[in-house]
Amino acid sequence: MITVISPAKSLDFEGPLATKQKSQPKYLSESQQLVAQLKKLAPQEIASLMKLSDKLATLNFDRFQSFKPPFTPENARQALLAFRGDVYQGLDADTLSSDDFKYAQKHLRILSGLYGILKPLDLIQPYRLEMGTKFANDAGKNLYEFWGDTLNNHLQKELKKQAQPIIVNLASNEYFKAVKEKDMPYRIITPVFKDFKNGQYKILSFFAKKARGLMTRFIIQNQIDDPEGLKAFNLDGYKFDKKSSTDDSLVFLRKQ
Repeated sequence: MITVISPAKSLDFEGPLATKQKSQPKYLSESQQLVAQLKKLAPQEIASLMKLSDKLATLNFDRFQSFKPPFTPENARQALLAFRGDVYQGLDADTLSSDDFKYAQKHLRILSGLYGILKPLDLIQPYRLEMGTKFANDAGKNLYEFWGDTLNNHLQKELKKQAQPIIVNLASNEYFKAVKEKDMPYRIITPVFKDFKNGQYKILSFFAKKARGLMTRFIIQNQIDDPEGLKAFNLDGYKFDKKSSTDDSLVFLRKQ
């Protein structure tokens, strides 16, 4: 099984590293193509494109201007340790063990607007480029057209090597759209997390994001490699609800 998650807008390139293990992004040449075009944008154009404040636009202008391979521990950081935000708060990669990182490197992938798809220990430089950004480029009118079939084909090749060729989709809709689900011949399981509020169970964005991170951590630490194992997820009070689940949509409920 391969678990797929989204990246985060919040980044940390300063804190202590939980591991020195590292790898290189597979699609760095494609990233460089995008950055070459992004470098041509003025801060005001970046602000408009990404709907950012002037301060954040200037920060990301500077990031694109200073983007430069090769990536080393001195100028880059492992993706799983660089990303912060709700999902990564739940995942808490800083406390994973060496064995956890080793397992994650084989079974976890992070989708990215700039890097395409990342292994957890792939070195990245700081950036902001959400997959849904309508950035016209040499390949089309947005990033979905830029990446085309690349991410789908990449995952298919990786799934062929897995004992259970199944994707666990813990990514957001914005990012998973780039995988082209309809063209994926392998099974996709999507966990859904609902919290009880105002008399009913519903998806609450912040809690659902954190839960996706918690589930990712649960999979890594327990080295889960079959769908049945996912149903045992019980962190932070969530419980599998068979009644509202289907084979490919596993629903977890929590009464706070």
